[in-house]
Amino acid sequence: MKKLLAYFCYILYNLGPRWLPNSDPLIFRWTKWVRYVLGKGIIKKCGQNVNIQNRARFGHNLTIGDNSGLGENCRIGSGTMIGNNVRMGADVIIVTQNHKYTRETFEGFEKKPVVIEDNVWIGYRVIILPGVHIGRNAIIGAGAVVTKDVPPYTVVGGVPARVLKTRE
Repeated sequence: MKKLLAYFCYILYNLGPRWLPNSDPLIFRWTKWVRYVLGKGIIKKCGQNVNIQNRARFGHNLTIGDNSGLGENCRIGSGTMIGNNVRMGADVIIVTQNHKYTRETFEGFEKKPVVIEDNVWIGYRVIILPGVHIGRNAIIGAGAVVTKDVPPYTVVGGVPARVLKTRE
């Protein structure tokens, strides 16, 4: 029954609320609530006060904590775990599967979940690749491509992302 409800919410979300503007204008204040309710029906585990911006794409196998947000036009891969108080900029891409290959052939796909701990800030147009673990209180600079784990309390940026400084 829960799977049927998730499919129904997914269809409703993609038909209308996903495309509506964010809740800034007076007329569209209710769109944030509608996206949250339908998102809660789709997402495997959804916390309280989650902000889903317009055109966000995500699958059902997503875990998101309290007071977190999915940025405008983001793409979140299946199997991603997002902690509490995570802020995400627009156009963020979180990839959870990649091609599996040998020297001579391609053999399908391999899935590796992405884990984002509590109190993380993710900047505009960040790309996070499969299997990455982002530690708590980290900041990912705009445009970064995160290919390796990010330690807690660090600021990373660049392509590929590297540690720029440590937060105190």
